[in-house]
Amino acid sequence: MQQVMLVCRPGFEAEAGQEVTDQAALKGVFGYFQPVRNSGLVRFTIGSEESPEELMGRLPLDELVFVRDWFVILGDCALPVQDRVGAVVGFLRDQDWNGTGCARVEVRLPENNEDRDLGNFSRKWVAPLSKGLRGAGLLQETADAKTRARLEILLADFGTAVIGYSLAGNRSPFPGGVPRLRLPASAPSRSALKLEEAWKVFLPEDRWLDYLGGGRKAVDLGAAPGGWTWQLVNQGMMVTAVDNGPMNPDLMASGHVEHIEADGYAWRPKRAVDWMVCDIVDKPRRTARMAVDWLADRLCRYTVFNLKLPMKKRYDEWLVCQDILVRGLEEAGLTCHVRARHLYHDREEITCFIERLD
Repeated sequence: MQQVMLVCRPGFEAEAGQEVTDQAALKGVFGYFQPVRNSGLVRFTIGSEESPEELMGRLPLDELVFVRDWFVILGDCALPVQDRVGAVVGFLRDQDWNGTGCARVEVRLPENNEDRDLGNFSRKWVAPLSKGLRGAGLLQETADAKTRARLEILLADFGTAVIGYSLAGNRSPFPGGVPRLRLPASAPSRSALKLEEAWKVFLPEDRWLDYLGGGRKAVDLGAAPGGWTWQLVNQGMMVTAVDNGPMNPDLMASGHVEHIEADGYAWRPKRAVDWMVCDIVDKPRRTARMAVDWLADRLCRYTVFNLKLPMKKRYDEWLVCQDILVRGLEEAGLTCHVRARHLYHDREEITCFIERLD
């Protein structure tokens, strides 16, 4: 069996599995998925002749919404307490593993792991495991570890591990799709982390200044108390914050924010801005249509917005919203780059980014 491990938010296993099943079929690769309920892990088994590498090559991670990260599964390995490192070395040798250019090993835990002892062990185990693997010739010494394949060890508990490898250029830059972000005390709300994560996921790291710098202008719809406005201001932007609710007083004192008390869905600027962001909790189709209107009327060049999905048929609702976005932009005659992802800091919503290219 050739399998890929899909990593998603716990509780969204069915959405992640269905998405990969559907998208892979469109690329001519057929298979089925086995979710582990509320684990954030899904095994996708390839039923056709294609290899996992071929599947992942045809279906880039950037094109998926509910899958945060993934890796090729080599198999399941028992970890005897007497010699866990030796068990991994023996397993890889039995698999005729040649390293596939791997320069380092990543020890993962399920996102919902609550065993602190297992967490402490996983961190301390990396060094002796790496040493043992290198000594056995199963990891390669290289200075460009970020650009090479990576050996993946997923610890279910102290006695079992799923072993595999991830491919350079087609995995999350953050193991498990979880960026380590800190919330400064000055941020008005935790929602500030969502916009920061969106930028890290959607914008090339070497082009942040192109997208966010140079004194750009932005509109934040549904801004109160100001988590997303705070992020925009920190990039040096002048921000129009639209919300009937109150804004954070310290943020307003920055001199970079104009607060307009109005309905975010109905309000429109007199002049175009660079960014429109929206974190309003409402029907997702309404938000999708509003985003299309802003872009069609050329009121913004970039937009980040959230789509709050219903508890049932979340994947189906995303497909409807995706159709609204794609068809709406095509009918407006626009060329746009559209991406969406269920971010780590999202809950029942997904975050979309659209860049107008013309």
